[in-house]
Amino acid sequence: MIGRLMGFLGYGGEESEDRYSLFRTTDQIFAEQQKNFCSRFEYAVDTHGLKVVAITSSIAGEGKTVSTVNLAGKLAGTGRKKVVLVDLDLRKSDLAKGLRFPSIPGVVELLQGTAGMKEVLREVQSQGLAVIPSGRRFSDPWELLKGERFREFLAELRDRYDVVLLDTPPVVPVSDAIALRDLIDRYVLVFRLGYTPHNLFRQSLEDIGEKKLLGVLLNGVPPRSEKYYQRYYGKYYLTQEQG
Repeated sequence: MIGRLMGFLGYGGEESEDRYSLFRTTDQIFAEQQKNFCSRFEYAVDTHGLKVVAITSSIAGEGKTVSTVNLAGKLAGTGRKKVVLVDLDLRKSDLAKGLRFPSIPGVVELLQGTAGMKEVLREVQSQGLAVIPSGRRFSDPWELLKGERFREFLAELRDRYDVVLLDTPPVVPVSDAIALRDLIDRYVLVFRLGYTPHNLFRQSLEDIGEKKLLGVLLNGVPPRSEKYYQRYYGKYYLTQEQG
């Protein structure tokens, strides 16, 4: 098998005012699904000694950012780990807006040398979570992500935090997420059922590579049995066994 199924989520990617709610939800099924995902993720990073994990998807609209924000909040909320969430969607991010943070200064300004770490860090006090927004939109992130400043930035985060979550752009449209391959520990790939074409999902799996894939998060899942998803997913269904 190519990896580990990290969890099921009922969220289907729809836009809403409180979509970055950090577990302030009245949907108990969704809340339990998020807890299950967080538990599996924490177990996996502890087992493999991982620190820097990128959360990505094949295309836009799969619920990647919502899943990442909720995972970060839940991990930090346990009090067991210092967690930082970094927005690396430098071309088209709305994470700061969703969390009601100023987006500038952020990653872009830090890497360009016009802001320091203290200036770009935001704190979510209720969750014990640190967030670094993307900064101003940047048309060619490749040159920033492949530079020495970015390597130093990640190295500093590794020293400061137990878990570094990177919210990256989708894999298929742009190369930004794959540019991080040699700098991060693993990827989690979000796959939205009934939305993402299987050929694009398969392309993303190949681009990431088996050794770099921590697992897949199935999103937009209706409340049916797990056997249903195994039939639906066919040969691309990933069991909970380690690949």
